[in-house]
Amino acid sequence: MTKAPNSREGKSSGRGQRDLRVRVKTAKGRKLSSKLWLERQLNDPYVVRAKREGYRGRAAFKILELDDKYRFLVPGARVVDLGCAPGGWCQVAVGRVNALGEKSGKAVGKVLGIDLQEVDPIAGADIHQLDFLSDGADGRVKDWLGGPADVVMSDMAAASSGHKGTDHLRIVALVEAAAAFAFDVLEPGGTFVAKVLAGGAETEMQAMLKRNFDKVANVKPPASRSDSSEKFVVATGFRGRHAVDLDDDQPG
Repeated sequence: MTKAPNSREGKSSGRGQRDLRVRVKTAKGRKLSSKLWLERQLNDPYVVRAKREGYRGRAAFKILELDDKYRFLVPGARVVDLGCAPGGWCQVAVGRVNALGEKSGKAVGKVLGIDLQEVDPIAGADIHQLDFLSDGADGRVKDWLGGPADVVMSDMAAASSGHKGTDHLRIVALVEAAAAFAFDVLEPGGTFVAKVLAGGAETEMQAMLKRNFDKVANVKPPASRSDSSEKFVVATGFRGRHAVDLDDDQPG
C-alpha cells in the first residue's frame, strides 16, 4: 500500500503534527503578557465567531448561551443593559426582543444600554454614557426607560487592581447596585442577570436575590473562559416591589 503524504501527522505522540495555532512574534517594547493575550485572542474560537457574525466581542455569546437556557430575551421585552460596552449584549438583545420590529407579528421590545465609556451607536438600542454609581444615575436611567423593565442585565466590572480579593469585592458591590436598581424597575416575573467573580463575598448578595426571586441560578456558560473566575447569576421570577427585602440580616 502506498504511504499517504504526511501520514505521521495527527498521531498521539504529536511528532510531526502541524501546529495550527497562530503565534505572535515578540516585538520590540511588547511585554510577554501582551504577547500571550494577543495570541490567546487570535486563537479563541469565540473571538473568530464574533468577527464572522458581526458581534462586537466574544461576550455576546455568553448572553446568547444564557438566554438559550433561560429564555428571558423574548419579543416585546424591555431590557436595560448596565455596563454595555462595547455593545455585544445589546446587539443580542435587539435581535431577540425584536427592538427593530423586524419580526412580523411579534411584539416590539426596547433595549437601553448604559456605560461609563462612550459606545458606538447600535441600531435598535438606546445607548447613554453615564456613571451608573453617580448620584441620581438610577433616576436618569428610569427616565430614559420610560416605564418598567422586564430584564435588567449587568456586565459591569471595575478596573482590575491586580489583587484578586479587592477585585472580587468591587464587582460584588457593582452587582448589588445593579440588583437594587432591578428591584426598583422590574415588572413582577422579571429577570436579573449579572456577572460576578467567585470569591465568597457574594454570599449575602445571593441570599438577597433568593428572597426576591423565585429562582436563582449560578451559571458558567461555555463562552466563559475556563481559566476565568467569572460566573453569572440568573435570577428569574421577580416577586414584585412589595416583596423586596434588602435586609441581609433577616433569615431567608
